[in-house]
Parts: sequence; structure tokens; C-alpha cells
Amino acid sequence: MKHHPVQAWFSHLLISGTLVHEAKLEELREDYGLQVYPHVVMVVSIDRYPDIAEQKPMAWREDIAHTLVDVVSRCVTYPFTWIWTEEGVLALLVEVEKSECSPQVRDNRLVGVARDIQSSMKAVNTSVSIGIGTYYDNPGMLYASFQEAIGSMKGRFFQGNNLIFQYGQDVHLNDVSNEELAAAKTELLALFRIADEKGVASQVETLLAQLAESCQRNEDVFKSEVVDLVMMISRSVLESGVNAATILSKNVHFVHDLYKTIRYDKFVQKVVNYGVWLTTQVGQNQTPKVSPIVREAILYLKQQHRGNVSLEDVAKHCCMSKYHLSHLFKKEVGIGVIEFLNNVRVEKAAFYIQKTDFPMQQIASLVGFEDANYFSRIFKKYMRCSPTDYRTAALH
Repeated sequence: MKHHPVQAWFSHLLISGTLVHEAKLEELREDYGLQVYPHVVMVVSIDRYPDIAEQKPMAWREDIAHTLVDVVSRCVTYPFTWIWTEEGVLALLVEVEKSECSPQVRDNRLVGVARDIQSSMKAVNTSVSIGIGTYYDNPGMLYASFQEAIGSMKGRFFQGNNLIFQYGQDVHLNDVSNEELAAAKTELLALFRIADEKGVASQVETLLAQLAESCQRNEDVFKSEVVDLVMMISRSVLESGVNAATILSKNVHFVHDLYKTIRYDKFVQKVVNYGVWLTTQVGQNQTPKVSPIVREAILYLKQQHRGNVSLEDVAKHCCMSKYHLSHLFKKEVGIGVIEFLNNVRVEKAAFYIQKTDFPMQQIASLVGFEDANYFSRIFKKYMRCSPTDYRTAALH
């Protein structure tokens, strides 16, 4: 389908809202022989276009654009005009007479057109998502329909590919309280404190899911909240003594990359990977260089610190005898396996005592002690003061 330059110009005037500065609509239609009188905008976006295009030759970009336009010309039975708003994103300005049918029937027909486009594109191994704006009697309001179609697709970031969105549809989400978010963030920082890599990875996924719900799946707000979270984590990592230049330099590139990420699952994986990398920096700063087998034992102890862990459990995980592991661990780390585990628990407990007003019984449970009195004795052994005295000193 060949696109006449006048049609492209006309489409741009409508979706940009600049028609009012040029001339009256009827004058333009008469002067340039324009037949279409559009009422609603549909935005067709090739899913994961930046990721796919990056791996393809320039010829692919040209071919897929021609393919999409040809598919649209076959599937859209209403009069329409169109314009590319960016690479991989096509805006269709569709004429649908108000008197033709009821709003519900009209909307259903537009969704049917969208499904036909998706089906035809799927036949050429390409997935597209489509946003549908509001119907307006006055084509001069098409810029609003365009913004609505774009805005309706915000949910695409969270939900995936090959989707159809209609502006104004309600999205029902579970409420996440501020207390839940605060507790999840505190646990994440506590896991960074003890350099629990697997724990951090799991907690990041949980926290990002909660943030998505809390932000009502608003992509811009969500990404902003996650960047704030990354900054908070980075400050915690720097407090542990990790080289500031290394962290701050990488933060700049990481945040820039996050804002360009267009899929939630990929976004989460990037944050998880970065969180694990930051945790590794903390761990390397806490523990001198050790052999791979002892490192594996350390990672296991940190991962299982809330459970009932024995020397036998660690040895079995490392596929060696408990005697050999015990000797090797003490030789390389300087303390025994269970002593190291208690060190990890006390370090995490100290963070909770400093940063929260949780009762000691709750903190004991969070770090792997079922009995608060036993926790208090172990804490005093390592910190030279009781948990209560430690909290008092932290407040001053």
C-alpha cells in the first residue's frame, strides 16, 4: 500500500494536535482531495522491536515495515490513513461512522480488526500489540485518541506480547500496603548486609512484583520506584566498604539501560542480575579470597541462615566429608562453619535492631533463632552487648 505524502502530512497534523494551526479540516480535505474523515486512532506496535531490530540487517527493518502496512491494508475494512510515529510503531486513523452502530458494537468491531492484524502478522512470525483510543466525532480531537491509544499500552510492559488494549478499561490489582513494602525493602537490605546472593535474587523478584502492584502497573512510576530502590541498595553497598567508583560508574549505565527496557520479565532479570553483582562485591569485601568449595559452603550458609543448618548439611551440599570441610573452612576463613553461620545471623540481626523497631523475638525468627533467649546469648557473645543495649546505643 503506497502512502501519499499528503496523507502522511494530514495524519501528522491530526495526531500531533497541530491541525488547528494550519486550516479548517473541511478546507484541507477539499484543497488536497482527502477522502478519509477519521474518528479513532489504533496504534500497532511490533513487539520487542528494539531487541529484534538490533540483531537484524537494515533490509529486515524495511521488509517488516512494508509487511505490516500490507497486512493493515487487507485487515482494516474501514476508510483510514496512517503514519509511522517511530520505528516499529504505526498509528492508524480510522473512520467509523457514529450512526453505523452502538458504541459497544463499534468497539467490538475495532477489536476484531486488531485481532485480524495480529493473526496475519503471526503468520509471518511477527508479534504485534495494539492500543485503541477513544472515538471522537471531531477529527480535530484525534490527538487525544492517539495519546489514549499509546497510554492504554502501558500495561504491555507488564503483561507481555501479542496483546490488545482499549483505553478506559479498568485494571484490578491487589493492594500492597506501605508496611509490606517497607518490610520487604528492609529484608532486602539485610540480605545485602550478609551478602546472601540467592536470597537477594529471590527478594528482588518479590519486591519488584509488590512495587508493580503498588504503582497500579504504571510503567513510568514503576521504573522510577525501581531506580530509587537501586540507589538505596547502592548506598547500602557503599556503606559496607565497596569501592565507590566501581559502583557509581556502573550505576549510571545500568539505570540508563533500565529505562530503555520494554518488557517486565527482562527488566526484572536485569535488576536481579545487578543485585547479585552488587551482593558479590559486598561478599568479596567481607571474606578474603577462598577456594571454590569454601565459597560454595559460604553461599549455602548464607542462603540457609534462617533454617536449622548443621555441619553435616553443609558438607553434604559440598559433596565432601564434614571433617575435611571443617578443616578446610577453618584454615581458609579463620573460624569454624557453625561459628561463621552465627556470625551471619548476628550481622543480620544487628541490621534489624538498628533499622527497625521490631521486637527481639521477631528479629530472632528472621535470622534463624527459634528461641529469643538463645538468640540474646549468641548476640552478646559476638557483639559484647545484649540486643537491647545495642538498640539503645544505636538510637543515640
